[in-house]
Parts: sequence; C-alpha cells; structure tokens
Amino acid sequence: MKTLKKIYMNKIKRSDFILKPFLKRNNFKALYQLITTLIPIISLWFFVHKIVYSPLLPITKGFLLIPILFLLTLLSSRTFSLMHDCGHNSLFEKRSLNNLFGFFLGLLNGIPHKPWANDHAFHHRNNGNWEIYKGPVDVLSLEDYKALTKREKIIYKISRHWLMLLPGGFYYLVIKARLGLVIIIFNFIKSLIKESFIKIKKRDYSELLKIQSRIKPPFSDYGDNFDELFDLIANNIFVISGWIIMCKWLGAVFFLTFYSLILTFSAAIFICIFFIQHNYENAYASSTKNWDIVEGAIFGSSNLDIPNWLNWFLADISFHSIHHLSERIPNYNLRACHKANIHLLQKSKVLKLSDFPNCFKYIIWDSKNENLIPIN
Repeated sequence: MKTLKKIYMNKIKRSDFILKPFLKRNNFKALYQLITTLIPIISLWFFVHKIVYSPLLPITKGFLLIPILFLLTLLSSRTFSLMHDCGHNSLFEKRSLNNLFGFFLGLLNGIPHKPWANDHAFHHRNNGNWEIYKGPVDVLSLEDYKALTKREKIIYKISRHWLMLLPGGFYYLVIKARLGLVIIIFNFIKSLIKESFIKIKKRDYSELLKIQSRIKPPFSDYGDNFDELFDLIANNIFVISGWIIMCKWLGAVFFLTFYSLILTFSAAIFICIFFIQHNYENAYASSTKNWDIVEGAIFGSSNLDIPNWLNWFLADISFHSIHHLSERIPNYNLRACHKANIHLLQKSKVLKLSDFPNCFKYIIWDSKNENLIPIN
C-alpha cells in the first residue's frame, strides 16, 4: 500500500483507490431499501387518516401529527436519495429497473426523474469546475458580483440565505415541475397560433398539420429533449392524480397543507445537504484550465460526520468524495468503500452539523485565486 507521504507528494489518481469491488449492485439490497422505506410511509399515512377522522380535540390531533410530519419529512428525503441512486443507475443491477423505480420514487416527491437525473449528471461531470457549474444556487464570480448594483447585491444575498431553503424547497418540489409543464403548453399554443397565421397568410395549408415545426427542444428547465418532455408529462399526470385522490381521502385543505409542509421541509433538507457538500471553506473551486475531476471529487466534495440515524435517511450520501469518484457505487456500498480508502481521503473536508451554517457564507467564486469566499 502506498504511504501517505508518497500519495500526497504525487498527484492522487483514480487508480489509487479501491473502487471495483464496491461497484457491484444487488437487486435484493435495493428492494430491501425500498420496502423498508415505503412500508413506513404507507403506515404513517394510515395513521394520519385515523387521526384526522378521530373524535379527538384539534389540539390533540396537532400534537399527534407533529412527530408524523417529522418522520414523513425524513422519509421523503430518503426516497429522494434512493431516486438519486436510480438516476446514477446504481441502485438496481439493470438500467430498466433503475428507470422504473426512479420514475416511481420521483412521483412521491413530485420530481420528474429523467430530467433531474440528466441535470445531476452534468453536476458530476463538472464538479469543482466553478467556471462551468455554478452550484445549486448559481454562484457568481467575484467580478460579476462586484458589477452588481447595491440593490442587486442585497437581492443576491437574501436569495441565497439559508432561510430561503424553505420557500426554495416548496418551489422546487411543489411548483417547478407543474410550472414547467404550464410554460411548455403556453409556448406550444403561442407558437401554434403564430405559425398557423403565417401559413394561412401564405396560403400554405398543407403545412398546417406538420406539428414537428412547432415543438422544438429545449422546452423548459425540465424538458431539454423529447424523452424529458414525456417524463415531465407523465410525472405531472400521476402526481396530480395522486394529489386528487389524497384530497378526497383526507380532505383537500388538510392534505395540501400537510403534504406541502412535508415536501417543503424535505426539499430544504436535501438542498441544504447538497449545498454544504460543495460550498465550504477551502473547497476545491477551479477554473476550466486547471480543473481535475479527481481533485474535484476529493477536495470539492465534503464528507459529513453526522449521526447514523440521519445517515440512514440520507442513504449514506454523507460519504460524498467516494460518490463523486464513482457515482455507480450504490449507496449500500458507499460506507465500506469510504473505509477501504480512508488513507487517501485524510485531506478531504469533513463537516459536522455545527459547521453547516457557516457554509452558507461561501457564495462567491474568486476566479483569480480559484476558491470560494464568504460574502460580507
């Protein structure tokens, strides 16, 4: 085994890591993870139904619903984490199963799986290259930030404050995919009317039925191609249908309020985790010219020292350097792979829960010195 001194005197290579034994996917482990996640979710919703229609006082119902809200929020975060693995084709052995269950898990959180997976793959291809990938909050370079007006700087700071995780989470899961489809339909109708008038004016009636000329990607943030468009449409059909059924089962006002809270807090959790795993003090923040994908994985991805129970809900995504070195390693192998390569990760960043708030200061990229700097 190479000594630490030799490893860090020379540039760390991907081949230095023991990864291959941990790439093996297991359908039984994947199914077990799904079952142990979905059964508690289904059971908790039946408890919610019993509480809602019980003769208990409203204040008593509220006290009983609070811990259920807490658990459903964490379980929602776990379904997102499992969907994340499906997006990397790492949860199940076959891509078809990952696509199928990824789509299903996306329904639980209102996220179209395929568009999300494609967007997330872009992050993995460019992690640590802040000239190309600006992170989940679209970080500005120092030069661009200085060029903002005083009012724009205030808006920039406020919009990236950690308190914005809540409205941002609500928008991300509840609104974004629905709004994306509305925008696509609106643009299609607008284009249809415009082109129809042009064809009629030119008396070119044979072209009126050629719909291909009126539907061209990209359609919206969730529709860069036709596959993503179909996934977005299918997601919305199933999600909205599910919401209607749940509204009839639990009452529209209660369900929409309760479920919106679950999705808001759940999204806030995984957006927070995603943010702090890439925005922190001394994070690797290279330009395209000097960027190295392995260094981006090791030094541009933090590993989290958090309680085991929280790791379970996050499907071990806290072992993030290994995840970026090889996204095909399933979550149920991440911890073991991290331990097997711990000697190579001693200079990677480790964050505790107490470190999280400080990470939200690092929202400016200093392109000259290639690092993230705190905002004043």
